[in-house]
Amino acid sequence: MAPKKLEVTLNDGGTRVLVAEKVFLNVGTHAALPGVPGLEAARPLTHVEALELDRLPSHLIVIGGGYSGLEFAQAYRRFGSEVTIIESGPQLMGREGVDVSREMRRILSDEGVQVLVETELLQVRGQSGEKVTLVVRTGSREQNIDGSDILVATGHVPNTAGIGLVEAGVALDNRGYIRVSDRLETSASDVWAIGEGAGSPQFTHISEDDFLAGKRHSTRDRLVSYCMFTDPPLAHVGLSEGEAKRQGVIARVARLPMDSVLGAQATDRRQGFMKALIGETNNRVLGFTMIGAEPRCKQQC
Repeated sequence: MAPKKLEVTLNDGGTRVLVAEKVFLNVGTHAALPGVPGLEAARPLTHVEALELDRLPSHLIVIGGGYSGLEFAQAYRRFGSEVTIIESGPQLMGREGVDVSREMRRILSDEGVQVLVETELLQVRGQSGEKVTLVVRTGSREQNIDGSDILVATGHVPNTAGIGLVEAGVALDNRGYIRVSDRLETSASDVWAIGEGAGSPQFTHISEDDFLAGKRHSTRDRLVSYCMFTDPPLAHVGLSEGEAKRQGVIARVARLPMDSVLGAQATDRRQGFMKALIGETNNRVLGFTMIGAEPRCKQQC
């Protein structure tokens, strides 16, 4: 269709043409499926099906050690499933600091979750929901991991293919995300893109933040806070140590274990730590990370 004209399919099977002076694209993403032999045929779960599952997997194998993968891994482990996480990178949560990743791995391992890092998935046999065997390689060692279900949590793909964006003058990057300016403008006049489909940080709240940022100011150098909903949760805002190093920012780290916090002592929820990244010359707080439970009363006050 033209840049400001869209054809949509209705629930009853018909179509409707919508025309507007301004168009905002918020097409989102869907789960990426690695091209591993046998994986697609095994019909694995994604984050969508994992939320709708009405049974308990006896052994859930999670492919991917990112945020959603860890959330589901801990949840299903607490429901009673045996859980194994397979991560191809050197650590869980690759964008986080080594200390953050190590602490979260310790928490999950203490709950009985098996974690394999630097592990390549070679082949999948069987059907998810029945019986599956995953052939993996860690270093020079290959092994088979048997389970009942597979959950794929290895990232997302933008929902931009086959909907006429390029024909309407909306340019895409080499990964299929919509190209936007720092005010979220696309290459087509009076057409904007927001959310994950525009390559923004892949968090639930980002579409609203995009809307406010694009309306009021540039998205350049904005601070996007986020949380991973494990127990205890992970929260972060601002620069990480790795990002500061890559940007040539000299900073020091102030760190406090949750065990030193009176609220954590009172509720006996002592896991985790807090740390702040502080500018070397101006003492500004450049970033903050916390793994720790919110203190709460054990009984009604």
